[in-house]
Order: sequence, then C-alpha cells, then structure tokens
Amino acid sequence: MNYNTKIRYDVVGNRNKYFIFSIVLTLAGIVSLILFQLNFGVDFKAGTNIDVSVGQAVTQQEINSTLDEAGFPDETSTIGGANKDRATIRFAEILTQEQSTKVIEALKAKYGDDVSAEVNVVSTEIAQELGIKTIWAILIASLGIMFYVMIRFEWRFALASNISILYDSFVVIAIFSIFRFEVDLPFIAAVLTTLGYSINDKIVIFDRIRENMRFSQVRNEEQLAHLVNASVWQTMARNLYTVLTVVIVTLCIFFLGSPSIKMFSLALLVGLISGAYSTIFIASPLWFLLKRREKQKPKVAVKTEP
Repeated sequence: MNYNTKIRYDVVGNRNKYFIFSIVLTLAGIVSLILFQLNFGVDFKAGTNIDVSVGQAVTQQEINSTLDEAGFPDETSTIGGANKDRATIRFAEILTQEQSTKVIEALKAKYGDDVSAEVNVVSTEIAQELGIKTIWAILIASLGIMFYVMIRFEWRFALASNISILYDSFVVIAIFSIFRFEVDLPFIAAVLTTLGYSINDKIVIFDRIRENMRFSQVRNEEQLAHLVNASVWQTMARNLYTVLTVVIVTLCIFFLGSPSIKMFSLALLVGLISGAYSTIFIASPLWFLLKRREKQKPKVAVKTEP
C-alpha cells in the first residue's frame, strides 16, 4: 500500500543495531551503578545546606576560602542570583547549631552584617525516605502510563512504550552515574518530566500506526514493516520539531540559568534526546516484533457440522 510518504531509512530493518547499542548502554549503566553507585547530593544523604545572601558579588573561591579559615575545609559551594550575591554551601555532615552559627559569623566578618542565611538539615531518616519515595514515584508514573496506553490503544503499544520510557529514565540515571554528576531533588523532577515528554512522542507515532492499520490490509511481515516505517516518517518532522524546541530552551537554561538548576536542565536534556531516540528506534520496532508474532500464528480451521 502507498502511504504517500518517502521512507528515507529502514528503521525496522535496522532494528538490531539499535537494540544492541541500547543493551550495551544499559549494561554499562548497570555496571557503573554497581561499582560507583550514584553521586547523591545532600537531598539524598545526611548533611547540611546553608543558603546565604551576602549583599554583594562574590566568587566561589572567596566563599570557600572564608570557610576554610573558619575551620570548614571540606565544604562545597555554588554561587547564584542575578548579581552573583547568593551562595549555597553544602556540608557532608550534619552541623550542630554552634557550627552553623560559626559559619554565619565567619561570613558576616568577611562581608558585613547584611549577610542573611537559612540553614537546612537533612537527617539520615529523611534522606532514606526521599530515596524510597523517588523509586515509588517513578514506578507509579510508569504503571499509570502503561495502563493509560493499554486502555487507549492495546497491550502491545503499552508494553513497547513502557519498556522505552523506562529505558529513557535509566539512561538519565546511567549517564549521571558514569560521569559522577550530582543527584538531587531537581534531578528527580527531570526524570519524571522525561517520562512525560517521552510518552508524548510515542503516542504520536502509535496513533499514526493505528490509523494506518485501519485503512490498510496487512497480510505479511513485509507489509507490516513497511507500515511501521511509513508511520515513523509521517510523524518524524512533528516529533523532531517538538523535541528541538524543548532542547533549545533546556540548553539556554543550562548555560544561562542558575547553578542550582544546571543538573536539572542537564538531566532533562539527556532525557529528551534519549526519548526521541527510543521513540523511533526502540518503541516502534518493539511493537513491530510483538505484532509480527500475532501475524505468524497459524489460523485454526473451524470445523462445521455436516
């Protein structure tokens, strides 16, 4: 059947290449998680955050130097704010009230009495609870998406899309583990946002596949592969334009935004790219394989009474 579209690349025919690449990346992520785990920020492990406003432009080196002189050599800080007058100082241990006061007094001695600070402490119990709730949030979101797609389409679409979006989430986690980027609460928001954008891309292609199935008579595997390839290329422009629009905004946030949301924008960027990739090269071929099995089932002859 002619679908009035030019198939520039046989996605289904080259599916094994992308399956192998995806499996290798997944295995690399698993090995990295086993050997190095994730570089958790203070949100997921016990520690202390002190958000400071100093009322003047400062540098990270100046803040670190001031705290080093006060007896806190292992702290890390990030500078933010439109005028670079705010700093977030992170401590790997839970500071006592006296230690927190000492930090603030050291900053006031350096930058004057206009210094204001907010101290946030994360206990071990809270960190563990956040980690557990994060896992549940991703699982519940994935199951909800799967049930929606199953009701809206069919179980093959649901299974293919759920495998793909879980792959997208894992790619983000694997990249952060391999390159030792810090994982904090905004990272979790980025992973959940990735699920939303990823399933949106897949719904667009699946809807086109379903529409083409209605108006075509697929009798064999070759015709089914042709239908999937045509559906991919019919929706290619729309999917790419949608992803590129969000990617451009995300890049602007990463390069121009506050340091506190850089990891969020980076995680979202990885998720968007992975979502676009998995929609074309994983979800669609997976559905093809599942549907092909149905086409290959021999039809049982129905006996009629004489």
